[in-house]
Amino acid sequence: MVAGAGVLVLLVAAIRYRNSNTCKGWHVAIDGESMPGGRLFIDRKGIADLLISAGADKEHGRAIQNFDLRRLESALKKDIWIKDAQLFFDNNGILQVRVTERTPVARIFTRDGNSFYIDSTGVPLPLQDRFASRLPVFTDYPASKFRTKSEDSALSAGILRLSIFLRSVPFWMAQIAQVDITPEKNFELEPEIGDQRIRFGDGNDIAAKFHRLYLFYSEVLSHVGMDKYDRIDISYAGQVVGRIKGPAQNRIDSLRGIDNIRQMIRSAQQLQPDTARQQHIRPLEDHNAMTEQNLANYDLVPNAGDSSATVPNAKPASAHNGASTTVPNAKPAAAPAAKPRKPRAILPPKP
Repeated sequence: MVAGAGVLVLLVAAIRYRNSNTCKGWHVAIDGESMPGGRLFIDRKGIADLLISAGADKEHGRAIQNFDLRRLESALKKDIWIKDAQLFFDNNGILQVRVTERTPVARIFTRDGNSFYIDSTGVPLPLQDRFASRLPVFTDYPASKFRTKSEDSALSAGILRLSIFLRSVPFWMAQIAQVDITPEKNFELEPEIGDQRIRFGDGNDIAAKFHRLYLFYSEVLSHVGMDKYDRIDISYAGQVVGRIKGPAQNRIDSLRGIDNIRQMIRSAQQLQPDTARQQHIRPLEDHNAMTEQNLANYDLVPNAGDSSATVPNAKPASAHNGASTTVPNAKPAAAPAAKPRKPRAILPPKP
């Protein structure tokens, strides 16, 4: 009983001492993803300026108990680049300022000409002239602002998932130049190497789709070159559909393309030695028209857990190498002629 009373007295005395103690200054710590070249969006000086504008400099030397820490936190959170702020005094009378900054995960270009960054929660962020780090680029977003709670919520969620995946895999981050949003609110990929369009579908089963694309690169394009196909479709579960360009390309360009893709595959294998489970693969070649006959030549076996969209009204196809796939019940219309490629989004220079 006596010991407990003694501890209580000491605790009360410590609290009174701390509350009667005066502010000796502040210390700022910033938590956030490390960006190339250092953190560029909010720095200690910027936070100090925000504190001064909120009147914190006038509090120097005042009793700690007279500080309104919640007001100062609210003042910091008004800055768009600050995700969270926590303020408290340590035992030495120093105001500890812990700030979590927002980090861009993608750059968005809208159909009406706007451009901005978004963070991992979908909060739009203004462009920064000093920011030159490479980010996934999405074009033709249908709204002027990024919307996560509207008719575009599914599209926005897909953008966030796809951007997070791309940033986590250096190989695909280097190979995918930009992602175009179609009028149907699906995705088409534009590669850095090769001039084909890659139909990706929606933002589901992202890892499985890139797995199929990687296998197509390593087992098909590394042998025939990047310019044989003008369109690649990885949106169907367990399939890769390739549309042949038509007239044979220049042999020198073809050999150069083969060298490029093989070098790219070697680099990927060094980064991720067991990225892909190798299989015997043949593309579904679409000779400018998708038919039931050439769809029967399947190329990939679906991965376990792959829930990508299957071909509508499908029926089983003939087996090949002990596996089976699905084909459409009716022959779809001929594929439309390839549209001229849009100019790529203008980005800051690579660091």
